[in-house]
Order: sequence, then structure tokens, then C-alpha cells
Amino acid sequence: MAGYIDVHCHLTGGEFDDNGGIAEVLKRAQEHGVERIICSGFDLASSKIAMDLAEKYTEVYFCAGFHPSELDKYCEGDLAEIRKLCLHEKCVAVGEIGLDYHFDDNPAKEVQRDLFLRQLQLADELGLPVVLHSRDAAQETLEFLREHKELLKRGGLMHCYSYSPEMTADFMALGLCFSFGGPSTWKNGKKAQECIQRIPAQLILSETDCPYLTPAPFRGSFPNEPKNVKYVVDHMAILLNKNVEELKERIMQTAKMLFFKLK
Repeated sequence: MAGYIDVHCHLTGGEFDDNGGIAEVLKRAQEHGVERIICSGFDLASSKIAMDLAEKYTEVYFCAGFHPSELDKYCEGDLAEIRKLCLHEKCVAVGEIGLDYHFDDNPAKEVQRDLFLRQLQLADELGLPVVLHSRDAAQETLEFLREHKELLKRGGLMHCYSYSPEMTADFMALGLCFSFGGPSTWKNGKKAQECIQRIPAQLILSETDCPYLTPAPFRGSFPNEPKNVKYVVDHMAILLNKNVEELKERIMQTAKMLFFKLK
């Protein structure tokens, strides 16, 4: 019987210090049937902490990369350090990387595009998939990925997919998978729910993006935890009219196909 997998979360901050720390977070996840957790870096420091967690805990894997909103922290030479982290046996992808045009004070678009390309090139060089973050940049992200499709040989993940159901076909054509988290369980999550019903089941993955985006029935509570991925998958099963056990197995198979280092 397959367990749940949280393919995208953040465990590298101090959000869990008052909840027993990471050891207790992982214990609660295990009690809820979560077998694998992928902790995503968003800058050099968080990527290093994610690696440390993966080395300490069997069920934890990690991604290393620079989130587009965090590029003000980037120093020349950091990408070489990210490259070293990506060579680790438990680093399953370069990520999270992409474009974020949501806030006016985000790094300049040309800076985002430059580091996005360089990290896509790194993933291609190392033969790794990418974990993609895209916010308020749907068309720009699609066009950028189309322009550099040759760098996506190992595929990638549109994490916490929030764009239109109609655009899923365009991203699928680039060889990408999609993950959904708490918003897909919310009453106002109709767009995500339609996407889940439209995308082939073999391209769907589950995440929490914790400590944020807590799913129903706990929406509004903080911090979110990997244990809550159960509620995401169970809700997906209802949307897809599938047996939960069958869906868990399908999601785990997809995760191991995309993140080929995952054991």
C-alpha cells in the first residue's frame, strides 16, 4: 500500500520551532501515512539546510535553487554552490526557480529571466528536472519555457499550479507535470479543481507548500505541515472519482518517474 508524498514544502525556517521542531513535524507526517517529503530550497542558505535535513532523515529529499523573489540575496558564485548541492544523491531537482511578477518590489524582470535561464541550463547540464514557480507571469513563463524547451529534457514540475485550465495543455506539451496543494481543497478553489479534472492523472502530484496554504478543513491555521498532504490527495480522489489508495500509488509512481533519484 503506497503512502502519501509531499513533493513541495519548506521546512527550513523557524515556523515549526513552537510545534516540537522538525522531528515532531516528520513524526506527525509519518502518523498520517506520508512516506516521502521533498523540501525545496529558495536560496543558497535554505538549499543547504534542506540538504542537511535530507541527510538526517531518510524520508526527506530536497531541491536546490533560487526562487525569483529571493534574487536580491544572490551573489556571484552562489550558482556554483547550488551546483554542488545538486550533485548530492538526495537532490532530486533544481528548484524552485521561475518568474514572479506579483509584487512591485520583486527583483527586476531581466534579473529574474537571467537567473531563470542559468538555472535551467544548470539542470540540463546535470540531467535533472526543474521545479517551477510562476506567479502572475503565465504567458511570460510559457513563452520563456518554449524558447528554451531544449533545456527541459528531464521534464519539470509546475508547482502549486494556479493558472487557467486552458493553459495546462501548453505546459503539458513541454513535458511538465503539475502539483496541487491546499488551494485545490478550498471552496473558492474551483479553477484548481477544474485543472485536476482536466489533466491526465499520470501528470498530477500532491504538495503542501507548507508552512503556507493549509488545506481544508484547517484553512487559516498556521503553520501548514506535510501531514496535511493527506487532505489534498483525499480531495483529489473525490474530484477524480478514484479510489484513494489507487491515486496514492499513481502519484508516487509519477513522483519517482519525474524525480528519478527518489527511492
